[in-house]
Amino acid sequence: MTTSNVSNVFNENIKIKRALISVTDKSNIDILAQKLVSFNIEILSTGGTAKFLKDKSIPVTDVDQKTNFPEILDGRVKTLHPKIHGGILNRRNNPTHVSEINKHEIEDIDLVIINLYKFKETLSKTSDSVKIIENIDIGGPAMIRAAAKNHEFVTVITDPKDYDVLIKQLDINGTTSYEFRKVLAGKAFKLTNEYDLAISNWFHKNESYSDELPEKITLELDKSLEMRYGENPHQKASFYKTSDSRIGVAKSIQLHGKELSYNNINDADAAFELICEFEKPAVAIIKHANPCGVAENDDIDKAWENALLTDPVSAFGGIVAINRNLTLNLANKLKSLFLEVIIAPSVDKSALEIFNEKPNVRILASNSIPAPNENGLTIKSIAGGMLVQTRDNHILDKNNLKFVTEKKPTEDEIKNLLFAWKVAKHTKSNAIIYAKNLQTVGIGAGQMSRIDSTKIAIEKAKQSALIANLDYSMIHKSVVASDAFFPFADGLIAAADAGVTAIIQPGGSIRDKEVIDAANERNIAMVFTSIRHFRH
Repeated sequence: MTTSNVSNVFNENIKIKRALISVTDKSNIDILAQKLVSFNIEILSTGGTAKFLKDKSIPVTDVDQKTNFPEILDGRVKTLHPKIHGGILNRRNNPTHVSEINKHEIEDIDLVIINLYKFKETLSKTSDSVKIIENIDIGGPAMIRAAAKNHEFVTVITDPKDYDVLIKQLDINGTTSYEFRKVLAGKAFKLTNEYDLAISNWFHKNESYSDELPEKITLELDKSLEMRYGENPHQKASFYKTSDSRIGVAKSIQLHGKELSYNNINDADAAFELICEFEKPAVAIIKHANPCGVAENDDIDKAWENALLTDPVSAFGGIVAINRNLTLNLANKLKSLFLEVIIAPSVDKSALEIFNEKPNVRILASNSIPAPNENGLTIKSIAGGMLVQTRDNHILDKNNLKFVTEKKPTEDEIKNLLFAWKVAKHTKSNAIIYAKNLQTVGIGAGQMSRIDSTKIAIEKAKQSALIANLDYSMIHKSVVASDAFFPFADGLIAAADAGVTAIIQPGGSIRDKEVIDAANERNIAMVFTSIRHFRH
């Protein structure tokens, strides 16, 4: 075929004489079909759609009457036929195509109205592989792609929301414009791309990323929330959900409060991921993606009080995550402080009503708490690319600890060391966490040097003690966790001078001996984890 026998029709309106309809979502399809009949458009259809339209007294021609071939294989094959795809794909202005169409008695199909088997919905309802596979549409995507490719001549509708626009187009001499067809073709290819991606993700969902990352990663992002602005008012922002099934902020239901902001979601995610580390009732207060107070206690109300005690000044305007049901009693305590977001697995109705007089507080229910050791990927954007890594899902227990000092930690100190280590894992580097009685008493985060984080944590603890009218340093007889090794002994010495009794850190510095000697000189127990938790 040469370009001389194909004319440019890109600006032409195309008359619609024949439509093929095969839809899973049948909302308003009868109304549209009746309108098509009023334009003297012949309707071809298949299976359930044909029956549905006939039951509405709409004249329909079954596809197998055109193909002279029945549906086979339990409906797996019904439209995969030359008389269907030839009718969709032929170029009406190409003499060779026209000759072949006439020779094989194929009729043009000018309008294709298709939506696909509900694959994603099936995934949410069952784990039965047979049912899932049967909801992988084959004929639908094939017809959609064919119609979209040949949009010069064929109109493809994949979204019921476009039915009204189609009718408005047809009201003008029963035709559609090229511009309209091109927009619909773009939507069609986007749909099939997303559909295939969902299927691909299902096949690879159990793929382990522990040893090797895939050569290519394709993300499916669905806009979930349009925001007033981003991190700052001059930035535009929206929240997009991925196909990741992990329970978290993205999967939560907002029960109360005004619209979530960019910073709300970022901070709530940090709070929720931290709170998942604890088995006992626990509370985490987050500010600017860093914890400013965390506590674990048999009593969730007491956990809140202890978490708040760490840094009540920074807690103002913070994000609170709890790993237990939000009760009326706890809600009364939380209500006394200005908070941006509260997230919990569930919320009592009476607790929700407490916040009626505080309409701006966003309250989210996550339904459950995921395990902290789940596999997955974390992705961070940079200019021109993405940084991808496996989730930091390492879980430390006392059997993994390496005792490196003359003094060994007591059982109580080990519990507090492991608690502080969990908090350090979710604190921006350089992270220094002081803790005792399963609550943080001083937090230093995000500093350029580890000694700076140490000093800030000590100073914050002093300020909190003053606010609480305590006549002693909250750090006295506490333990300290460092997310990475002490490069020098100065950080340990500062912690020792503040009154700590035990230290947990990764180890691995060329000056480990110097740091161990400093701990021994001060009769401090120290353990190495042999793993670090940088968080940038």
